[in-house]
Amino acid sequence: MAAAAAGGTRSSRTRSGGGTAAAAAAATAVLVAALAAATTAPAGQVAVQDDPGEAACARPPVVFAFGDSNTDTGGVAAGMGFYYPLPEGRAFFRRATGRLCDGRLVIDYLCESLNMSYLSPYLEALGSDFTGGANFAISGSSTLPRNVPFSLHVQVQQFLHFKQRSFELVAHGGITPVDADGFRNALYLIDIGQNDLSGAFGSGAPYDDIVSQKIPAIISEIKDAITTLYYNGAKNFWVHGTGPLGCLPQKLAKPRADDSDLDYSGCLKTLNNGAYEFNNQLCAACDELRQQLRGATVVYTDVLLIKYDLVANHTAYGFEEPLMACCGYGGPPYNYNANVSCLGPGFRVCEDGAKFVSWDGVHYTDAANAVVAEKILSGDYSTPKLPFDYFCKA
Repeated sequence: MAAAAAGGTRSSRTRSGGGTAAAAAAATAVLVAALAAATTAPAGQVAVQDDPGEAACARPPVVFAFGDSNTDTGGVAAGMGFYYPLPEGRAFFRRATGRLCDGRLVIDYLCESLNMSYLSPYLEALGSDFTGGANFAISGSSTLPRNVPFSLHVQVQQFLHFKQRSFELVAHGGITPVDADGFRNALYLIDIGQNDLSGAFGSGAPYDDIVSQKIPAIISEIKDAITTLYYNGAKNFWVHGTGPLGCLPQKLAKPRADDSDLDYSGCLKTLNNGAYEFNNQLCAACDELRQQLRGATVVYTDVLLIKYDLVANHTAYGFEEPLMACCGYGGPPYNYNANVSCLGPGFRVCEDGAKFVSWDGVHYTDAANAVVAEKILSGDYSTPKLPFDYFCKA
């Protein structure tokens, strides 16, 4: 069962980082075992709420999101002035939205499950609706360095400013989109670390150093963010682990001497093992915070197992191309070129993104994000196993 698979993923997190080959082999073995134990659902048949249209929330749901491009609903477009025209957004919005996707992100699907509007980017000056919360995620963000736009630390500081200004307006007789109860009962979702991990491996640092030094530093920033939010009134946290870095066309398209580092799904083992180690340490950090922060609920979700399953068992979900970008340049096997990205001069885009897991070599398609969100909503990959709407129930 998927629940058992999630537990299996966590079971080896106490393993030391010594020995690149040994660590890689052990991590791969555990991941393969977890996938073998997981139940693969037919395309579109993933367990979710019986009727998402009937929200179980007893109060209006409020969500504050922090992260990178996997969660950015237009923050980088508003904050940096970037414009992402069609085909970005073509599968659902049919217009530019600032999302690096052909449609909806996982956060969009999660908001749909709560029967609420999509989150407006915090930095969007026009047309924003913050009654259901705000999205502080910015494409390209990481945890380190912590004092640069738009690191996780800066995103949290932006949130604190947002909250302070809200209370100031109320004190002067004004009306704010989120009141004190809204901030107190809101869900604080954090999905960040992919850019940190990618940068760590791109630096050429030894694998053991990444596991024993760089990853703990990243995790420390995430813990600091959660602790800061907690001591400013937050009590409900939903934390996503990172995905399988070694399955991204961006990484696979880089020249390599041979294919000895590829696993049976065609992904790079070393990078995925690094993501696995990152998630182990993040899961352990969430366990610690659950014990330390009285009254707080900290849910960790194993996104790596979810996303890897999309690649390993792609045909079961209706996908034909698990490792090739829909939008990019270069053609098979990866359709990714670092010099000609999606929307770059001469780029090419597939006719049907629903057949692809990857949209642009780094980000997932609307169709893939739908499956990821449904897996998250099933609760089978979360610790503790709480429904996503737990925070807005009575």
